[in-house]
Amino acid sequence: MASSPSPDPAPDAPGRPATDPRALDQRLDAIARQPFRAKFHLRGRDRATAELKGPATIRWHAYDLIARRLAPAEPYKDGKQTPYRGHPVFVAQHATATCCRGCLRRWHGVPKGRELTRAEHIYVVDVICRWIAREMTSGTFSGQDPCRADPDHEIS
Repeated sequence: MASSPSPDPAPDAPGRPATDPRALDQRLDAIARQPFRAKFHLRGRDRATAELKGPATIRWHAYDLIARRLAPAEPYKDGKQTPYRGHPVFVAQHATATCCRGCLRRWHGVPKGRELTRAEHIYVVDVICRWIAREMTSGTFSGQDPCRADPDHEIS
């Protein structure tokens, strides 16, 4: 399968990726133009989980899942560690190219072979949560993530 060119790396210097919602939206729009990424949407149980848990809990889940599955310098089974369904974060990881270190390097400019910095970890969580918020356009899940509004929040 031929691969299309990747967008430019994350707009800010390594270790300090952008978390501005407009910048995240632009990056997500670019990634969504890829046919493989464009087919991912929250459906069924994954959507119900996002609705039931709400944005703050989903953000905690994303932070924890990224810490265990993506943040290490050499994640276990890298490239195959992210299921395609079973949690809204997993679906979002595939949709946003944050599913493995290779995709993270290619689409977000985060180098492989070293542990994610705190800023990179939060950036990945922001990307995932922004995608989920965009998917959840109605109901109890608001587009505004309450954790991002509070700069003193532990994982903000």
